[in-house]
Amino acid sequence: MISVDLAGSEKNRTGIATPEQITSAYTDKEILKLVEPHRIVGIDAPLSLPSKRKSLEHNNGIHFRECDLKLRELGIRFFPLTLGPMRVLTERGIKLKNKMKGKRIIELFPGASYDMAGIKRKDIKDLIRFSKGIGISLKPKNQDEADALMGLITLVMWRKGFASFLSGRDGKILILNPCGYSRDDVELRAEMFKRKMGFKTVKILKYRSIWVSTFR
Repeated sequence: MISVDLAGSEKNRTGIATPEQITSAYTDKEILKLVEPHRIVGIDAPLSLPSKRKSLEHNNGIHFRECDLKLRELGIRFFPLTLGPMRVLTERGIKLKNKMKGKRIIELFPGASYDMAGIKRKDIKDLIRFSKGIGISLKPKNQDEADALMGLITLVMWRKGFASFLSGRDGKILILNPCGYSRDDVELRAEMFKRKMGFKTVKILKYRSIWVSTFR
């Protein structure tokens, strides 16, 4: 699996993380080459449009997908995909997704996963500590690589059953389930997550040195 923290422009750095390494790329060609060996590809960018919006240029006043509204329901901060630089990022994300044939493409939002893990979004030191706690020993050199690492963590935890899709008719976003260092804190946040996302049951358990939650 591979996590891509996509930049809106080829002029800006894109962070890339796999379980073995963390690096950066710039051009679509570089990204596609790094992605090629992997079957599961997580991309930090909107990968679809709202169902009633024909294109980014077609401004009909609809700015949010159903999965975006679920982020808002959880109190997670994000920018609408129709806003300024997000439009460029969305266009690039969809274009790259369409070039990655035969792969499982998953939309990620590391910002939400930081929130679910109780980590400040730009706290690279705490991110490294958290990643070591689940057995991932990578050291990002900048924020783009840090966000790629959080994307990778989300993918790894999803395979273990500790991440969930926020799904709608027009897209879905994978984010971490509530997790962290304190059982009491995770239990409190998990109850809120269960209630707002409509799950029936929640279970709190320890994975390596991190408390995690699962839902049904």
